[in-house]
Amino acid sequence: MKNFISQTNKVLKKKKKRWTTKGRQLEDKYLQEVHNLFSDIIIKREELIEYLHIIQDKFGVLYDKHLVALSTITNLPLAEIYEVATFYAHFNIIKNQNSFKPIKVVRVCESLTCELYGSKKILEELKKIENSDIQIHPGPCMGRCQNAPTVCVGKNYIDKATSSDVLNAIKNKKFETTIPNYVSYEEYKKNGGYRVSNRVNNGISNNEVINILNNSGLKGKGGAGFPTGKKWEIVSKFTGQKFIAINGDEGEPGTFKDRHYLESDPHRFLEGALIASKFLNAEKVYIYMRDEYPASIHILKKEILKLEKEKIIAKNYFIIRRGAGAYICGEESAMIESIEGKRGLPRHRPPYVAEKGLFNKPTLTNNIETIFWIRDIIEKGPDWFASQGLRGTKGFHSFSVSGRVNNPGVKLAPSGITVQELIDKYCGGMEEGHIFKAYLPGGASGGILPASLNNIPLDYGSKELADEGCFLGSAAIVILSNKDSMMEVGLNLLKFFEDESCGQCTPCRVGTEKTVKIMKEKLWNKEKLEDLSEVMSEASICGLGQAASNPLKSVMKYFGNELKYE
Repeated sequence: MKNFISQTNKVLKKKKKRWTTKGRQLEDKYLQEVHNLFSDIIIKREELIEYLHIIQDKFGVLYDKHLVALSTITNLPLAEIYEVATFYAHFNIIKNQNSFKPIKVVRVCESLTCELYGSKKILEELKKIENSDIQIHPGPCMGRCQNAPTVCVGKNYIDKATSSDVLNAIKNKKFETTIPNYVSYEEYKKNGGYRVSNRVNNGISNNEVINILNNSGLKGKGGAGFPTGKKWEIVSKFTGQKFIAINGDEGEPGTFKDRHYLESDPHRFLEGALIASKFLNAEKVYIYMRDEYPASIHILKKEILKLEKEKIIAKNYFIIRRGAGAYICGEESAMIESIEGKRGLPRHRPPYVAEKGLFNKPTLTNNIETIFWIRDIIEKGPDWFASQGLRGTKGFHSFSVSGRVNNPGVKLAPSGITVQELIDKYCGGMEEGHIFKAYLPGGASGGILPASLNNIPLDYGSKELADEGCFLGSAAIVILSNKDSMMEVGLNLLKFFEDESCGQCTPCRVGTEKTVKIMKEKLWNKEKLEDLSEVMSEASICGLGQAASNPLKSVMKYFGNELKYE
């Protein structure tokens, strides 16, 4: 033993002394570059995701040495910064490069509708031009399904894209988003805007607001369909500091209604948010927006500044938080984690976010469209909304319709309408040469139905939909035709869930990966697929895993004649 210790000591003496700390080393040049970006910012832990956005906006990607500098400036462990940055699809980390230059990222949408219209071919063609200046990546649904296929060049979204369109945009350095025409503050105010919000608490009591919302039948338009008045009432009963978190991360494939409203009439939404904040006496209003919606974010920031200038709201009362490409953040507790600057992992419940939400305080969560209709319902009365439903339902839905129809887009139609009525009365019928074959009634998670079931009323809580294992969700309707392979449709949707699983729970993380692997085979193992579907549905901790197998189950149930089993 003495000889062993003596030999070990000799080896240690021969080792060079380490003059630097362990881990990646901070370099003054990169510290200064990052410091310049944050010179006017008070550092807050909750804003970590926004800091990552600021760095990537400047350099196109996240270089490792800049992240080391960010760790120093924020006093956060580098491991924690990497943990957050690698969770989100839109953050691109580049390691071990000695020289840095801005890089442009091109994303080709690979959602179902874009794939139907040729996005796979575009991705293959663009991969050939990838170089040190341009990175080409596939991307999940970008919320522009009515103009499929879509390619994002930097922040410039090219609709009905071709490879030549993308190459021209790169050549001409068209990397910035285009801002559409919309109803400005001045125009909105001139037409009666902000009169209703002025009356809340000064003419309209909280009890009156609750009664109006309950009688209208308004339900949350984000997918769950929970009664809005009931939710507002629950949160209002908690005492102390309260927050509002509005979910604009409509990542469900086929959904684009929220973007449509924000880019056309943003103040109707902002007044709804103001009404909610007055009703709740909220400390702050956080608006969580998709990073895929740069035009919406630009518009909201510009118009919120006007509200601050007019003293309609206090400075920094409405706060915009950018997501970074994570479908799971459509789930309310995952959204709250992301707003707090963390990975978007769903929380275990109870407690529910109504009681312990943002910063562990009672929090009201609604999505963009739900808040958008608040002003009109209070101004025009509950009957205005409730009377517009069909077949015993209340209200209307903003259906995001895409796929094989002549006139896709956002269709404001009565709840209880059937898909056939949507196609014929609102979408100009099927595209020439296409025969109606199937449809998604509620995006990727809402299942798939055959054309023979074209007479089911579309609404939350629809017994007919539930009996078929489907639901309305975000009201994203994708129309499929006789030219579409249901095996390919099912695989596309399951690959989406595999990519978007947050990885927190084993049934979802492993189940989606195993399911996709089997579905890529020419012959499916039916028994294994059924077992995986059951485990994901019953054991996943949030709605993503619980609904992930819905498209597969629908394909196996209704389109078995197209499938081949072992």
